[in-house]
Amino acid sequence: MTRTLSRKLIDDHLVSGHPQPGEEIALRIDQALLQDVLGSLVMLELEAMGVERVVTSPSVQYVDHALVQADGINAEAHLFLERACQRLGVIYSGPGNGISHPVHMEYFGRPGETLAGCDSHTTAAGALGMLAIGAGGIEIAQAMAGEPLYITMPEVMGVYLEGTLPDWVSARDVVLELLRRHGVAGAKNCILEYYGPGLAGLSAMDRHVMANMGTEMGATTSVFPSDEAVLAFLKARGREADFRALAADEGCQYDRHEHIDLSRLEPLIARPSSPDNVVPVSEAAGEPLYQAYIGSSGCPGYRDFAITADIVRGQMVAPGVSLDINPSSRQVLATLTREGYLGDLIQAGARLHQAGCNGCIGMGQAPAAGRNSLRTVPRNFPGRSGTREDSVFLCSAETAAASALAGVITDPRTLGRPAPRINEPDEMVVDPRMFVTPPETSATRPAMLATTHTPALPELAPLSARIEAPVLLRVGDNISTDDIMPAGNRVLPLWSDVPASAAFTFEAVDRGYAERAGASSSGHVIVAGHNYGQGSSRENAALVPRYLGLEVVIAKSFARIHWQNLVGFGVLPLTLSDDADHQRLMDSDRVIIESPGEQIEQGATVEASLSDGTTVTLEHQLSARQRDILKAGGVINHLRRKREEPQG
Repeated sequence: MTRTLSRKLIDDHLVSGHPQPGEEIALRIDQALLQDVLGSLVMLELEAMGVERVVTSPSVQYVDHALVQADGINAEAHLFLERACQRLGVIYSGPGNGISHPVHMEYFGRPGETLAGCDSHTTAAGALGMLAIGAGGIEIAQAMAGEPLYITMPEVMGVYLEGTLPDWVSARDVVLELLRRHGVAGAKNCILEYYGPGLAGLSAMDRHVMANMGTEMGATTSVFPSDEAVLAFLKARGREADFRALAADEGCQYDRHEHIDLSRLEPLIARPSSPDNVVPVSEAAGEPLYQAYIGSSGCPGYRDFAITADIVRGQMVAPGVSLDINPSSRQVLATLTREGYLGDLIQAGARLHQAGCNGCIGMGQAPAAGRNSLRTVPRNFPGRSGTREDSVFLCSAETAAASALAGVITDPRTLGRPAPRINEPDEMVVDPRMFVTPPETSATRPAMLATTHTPALPELAPLSARIEAPVLLRVGDNISTDDIMPAGNRVLPLWSDVPASAAFTFEAVDRGYAERAGASSSGHVIVAGHNYGQGSSRENAALVPRYLGLEVVIAKSFARIHWQNLVGFGVLPLTLSDDADHQRLMDSDRVIIESPGEQIEQGATVEASLSDGTTVTLEHQLSARQRDILKAGGVINHLRRKREEPQG
């Protein structure tokens, strides 16, 4: 039987389940990736589970989000993480080393292995022929403790690439074209697997760009073959020994199909405020510009910064325009310096920031309200930039650089000069000394104790025997985790402090939510539209509402990771397909569910009574394992009980 590469990777790591689309499967996880603001929660979760030492190898904790040290909170969080890493056997990458996704590719990514990370853009490692999946921190904590990672078996969408990219068109435009065709939920419960002759012209970091933003389509992950481009990437970092050739079998069958002729693409741009609001740059040309921001995990390659430097060399950015350069990694920054590109950027008026996520998550570089900001970041949800009334466009480095010079949104093809040709150097600057490795023996491991800003996690009660709760919030389609739990300088440093962050929950949607939830003595319900919880994997978008009394979310559909996070913290996620029933729920003041534990055990539907005395039939897609987790009140309670059970 011929197999897709995705299927090969899944079969090699399958622990249980039948790999048929829609079925729950369990995967063995080789590597784990943590970013700092959710990594703190993962460390607390591991402690609550009673874990002494993680089993995934390598497990790496990156400090890349909370870099702004305006007070002592972030600095104390970094110390907490380093101490926790020493205790639990996790490699520590401190502030300034760079964004987790490109740095992990540079130093640790290995073709053929599985990677699970508490960041939705963990999928970027698929560029190396890995099966890389983003999940909520609670799922990653389980994987690090030696449990399998459970996912719904996705369909595999084969994306056939042919042709070569025209001048001034890059990998960024390829994935924007896919978003234009399929939208932010068009690849939900799918793996995007790229193949075809067009791959020959795409470097490993080009593929990183595409695998990273496949997440914006709702994809479970993206997979590329491990070929000569991957070998060149590893060789440039002295890691050719890690190379392993991997590809789909000739003639394998895909569940879904897509075809892109690269030679027919043009520069594209996503207008505010959704990654799928994509048009040709030529349609937006001439609109005023305030900021051009280059960097992030969505455009992290050496060539993206070098090509920007080449475009602006000997010139000056337009008056009133801020050209913000956010290097993706210390390795890229050091190599740009060695090759002379950094000076070109500085002399052209660019503002150089430390290697990290920075403005992508609203941690600095926030634009002025209502002013257009061109960004090479993955997302442009309202307020994600750090400015609620923002106007963020998503584009390539070429478009951002050309626009910075012109002072207005500019199609780079109109610059009147040949397109730059940039290849990554044969040898990148490599220095593994920037990582802190944990001690081998338990005798030298420090104690890991909760601190002022990383208090112990709240205890969560088991699923109620009877739910009778008010509907406290009604929202529409595509509510993001940014809408639920905001980032930025005000809130992000508090993410690991559940009580402190609770006051900010849903503030972008309904500023009164947290106060109403705190005043409700009987828990509460949220009613939503389609694709509820899209975007970031942040599990605190489920944990904090749960802390505030959330018991049930009823939506037309859920984003994959957030649905898993709700289950992981004991919140019952229910769906319905009838628009009339949905409107009745939107109009209802109260929801009553008798014996919810028994109902989810007995079948795939749950009956609920509404305040007008009528009933509505709701659906769940919970596996037997997830039903047990829900009844226990979440993963921590469930796994702790499992570990306490006598063995044998």
